[in-house]
Amino acid sequence: MTESNKAKQQPDVQHNSDQGSAVLVSTSGGRMTLTMNRADERNVLSADIINGLQDGLTAAGNDDTVRVVVITNTGSVFCAGADLKAQTPAIVDGDAPADNPFVALLDSIRRCPKPVVARVNGHATGGGVGLVAVCDLSVIREDALVGFTEVRVGVAPAIISVVCLPKMTVADASELMLTGERVSGSRAADVGLVNYAEPHERMDERVDTLCLTVSKGGPKALAATKALLQTVPSISQQEAFAQMAALSASLFVSEEATEGIAAFRQRRPPAWHPDAAGPD
Repeated sequence: MTESNKAKQQPDVQHNSDQGSAVLVSTSGGRMTLTMNRADERNVLSADIINGLQDGLTAAGNDDTVRVVVITNTGSVFCAGADLKAQTPAIVDGDAPADNPFVALLDSIRRCPKPVVARVNGHATGGGVGLVAVCDLSVIREDALVGFTEVRVGVAPAIISVVCLPKMTVADASELMLTGERVSGSRAADVGLVNYAEPHERMDERVDTLCLTVSKGGPKALAATKALLQTVPSISQQEAFAQMAALSASLFVSEEATEGIAAFRQRRPPAWHPDAAGPD
């Protein structure tokens, strides 16, 4: 991310230590967890939250020991969207898309070579819904509330529509975006905005299972799969076949595929597998 894409404040991120940081960063067992830590401000998309998440994603992308990234929260609100108390909310800052820090954050999550899982332990509204939807996988508390509340304050869910609309039917999107009503986490799962809605006591079990399962995939294969999920729907079928045939050919001769295929034939976990040192 260029300096122009950064929100105005400097990021407030530290690894495994400063509980006053806007985003807490911890790494364990191949998982980097980014915890939004402004519960008293409902984890709004302020400059320090956006910058903290950006810095965490950059660190994860550059760390080969990190296999999966989890974004979660402190407090009862996952993210309440734009900071409406700010004179110029960071979510709408910048004169061009390339300068908008929230657009840059969403794009960073999309382009992060590691799978990103949203652990939505609380309500998500406005831009917070977009933050959930852009993640590769998501688990929400079934009793959390989710809402496109923008119309209630005289704006539209403009930026987040780019990442939310592909996941929803036109009927569901029209209802939720035009009414501005907040719905349960269970309904959010039903309309495709999230993968799973779970009782609070089962959330961590589901997140752990997702992280472990994803980590069984080859790191380069996972990065390639993330990229094709975004690319293929936006291009013609002819171009998609051309690009994917070239991608498939390059992957099959890669070192990672050589190891993976050898492991399959030898009935053992490949080197990157979490159980590589023990039984599968």
